[in-house]
Amino acid sequence: MADLPPDNASPAKRAAIALAITVALLAAVWFGLGDGAYLWVKAAHIIAVIAWMAGMLYLPRLFIYHCDAPKGSAQSETFKVMEHRLLNVIINPAMVLTWVLGLWLAWQGAFFSDGWLHAKLALVIAMSGVHGFFSASVRRFAADANTTSQRAWRMWNEVPTVLMILIVLLVVVKPF
Repeated sequence: MADLPPDNASPAKRAAIALAITVALLAAVWFGLGDGAYLWVKAAHIIAVIAWMAGMLYLPRLFIYHCDAPKGSAQSETFKVMEHRLLNVIINPAMVLTWVLGLWLAWQGAFFSDGWLHAKLALVIAMSGVHGFFSASVRRFAADANTTSQRAWRMWNEVPTVLMILIVLLVVVKPF
């Protein structure tokens, strides 16, 4: 994987930097816009969710195609770069933004006592677990150590979709 850029910062350090930047921007928006900040943060949250879900839907598709590529081939190496960049440039930052902005919105809206939010948070935690599994899978593919079949990846490809549908239904309908 010589084509991958050097990774000078640990994932924890990058996450901390991203979180600090997000909190600083959130504070600037909140103090700059006052009560009008809620809708701006909500819009940013929705954009972050869309980016997170786009990556979560595309990454297992890459895994399906990567299963067909012979280990060590140019095609396999290309998939490794694509998976790494998708995870680190889009999916990880989008997940962090989704969580930070979503929790701020829940706090501002005083939703923490609502049952629908508890269910939504459980599903978002499940989505974050799937995210973690996909992250570990990127590392396994990078090491040419994937043992998951193409058929299994096809099933994993549907998990983020199902979770996303349930989360959206809870947010829009607020059934309890």
